[in-house]
Amino acid sequence: MNFAIPAHVQEIAQFVRKFIDSEVIPLEKLHHTQLEKNRDDHDVLATQMREVQEKAKRAGIWAPQLPPELGGMGLTISEIVPVFEAAGRSMLGPLALNCAAPDEGNMHMLHLFANAEQVETYLRPLAAGKIRSGFAMTEPAPGAGSDPNMLQTTAVRDGDEWVINGHKWFTTGAAMASFLLIMARTNPDVPTHKGATIFLAPIKSPGIELVRLVPVMGEDAAGGHGEIKFHDLRVPHSAILGKEGEGFALTQARLAPARLTHCMRWTGIAQRALEIATEYATKREAFGKTLSEHQSMQWMLADSKIELQAARLLVHQAAWMLEQGSQARTETSIAKVFVAETVNRVIDRAIQICGGMGISRDLPLSEWYESARAFRIYDGASEVHRMVIARSVIKEYGVQ
Repeated sequence: MNFAIPAHVQEIAQFVRKFIDSEVIPLEKLHHTQLEKNRDDHDVLATQMREVQEKAKRAGIWAPQLPPELGGMGLTISEIVPVFEAAGRSMLGPLALNCAAPDEGNMHMLHLFANAEQVETYLRPLAAGKIRSGFAMTEPAPGAGSDPNMLQTTAVRDGDEWVINGHKWFTTGAAMASFLLIMARTNPDVPTHKGATIFLAPIKSPGIELVRLVPVMGEDAAGGHGEIKFHDLRVPHSAILGKEGEGFALTQARLAPARLTHCMRWTGIAQRALEIATEYATKREAFGKTLSEHQSMQWMLADSKIELQAARLLVHQAAWMLEQGSQARTETSIAKVFVAETVNRVIDRAIQICGGMGISRDLPLSEWYESARAFRIYDGASEVHRMVIARSVIKEYGVQ
């Protein structure tokens, strides 16, 4: 096995890291002010973010995951691993490079399955950063959450149109989205995984109600997490992405890579947390020596380094398998569980090392700590992925 990262990818990742550190991280304080509901600063941040996005385009690091014909860098999923990690050093970094969730996953799905008209209407402006998107799949109880087979939203054929009714929530980016990808049941007579379809619809369509943005712990995503209701939403038959009844197959093509790209981005935050903790430990003195000279601190730094190294290798392996044409369901689940829990532990240790500074808002650690907790839930809760992994273990031993 060759673990070497190609030289050109290393150069890109290093350049992206410098770009994030110099152009994006300085915007974080402005972003925090925005979260305190200062509209003027929100407008300033939006303007500065657009300027940074233009700088990213001019620098040739825009949309690393997209092909050149869509304005991207054309990197493979293996090649984007260190690049996305570098972009993920700031929560604003992926947005600056147009590789943030949910747009990155939605662009991937549209690139695979959109027809020519859908490419022009939705994918090209999304790839150019002119619009944002949302993926409306998760529902409040008793609807689809960890078990997508509990999908309640329905779409009923009426001539050349479909009429959609249902209730979604945690549609990330909803407040800034121009359009939605909507998962709905189109055939109630077959199992949900065979009778669901994805529809594309402008978010301002009659029949779409953005009820609210769900308040969450930690730093909110750009555009929040929307609760949405569909009231007799009418869309043309041409609004179907892919084919009728293939919604779950399309979603699987989206979710496996998306799990890994989440892992890549969050690894960037965890690495930066380790750097912050290490710098603090080498400068702060207690009991006659620096914190970094105390064994208890050294072990925390070492454990974080060990786990991050293992996390990267798991992501690289799963990405390589996807690149070879494998579905890599077990491997992506293993990576998702391990990385999500590693990120939480690394940030937690960083806070412990930094002590009072760690829990203050003077450092970003406490906000990352709150935000990272959700990573163990979205894109499949750790328990669900463990169930998938366990099934593969049992199958290996021939137990049906």
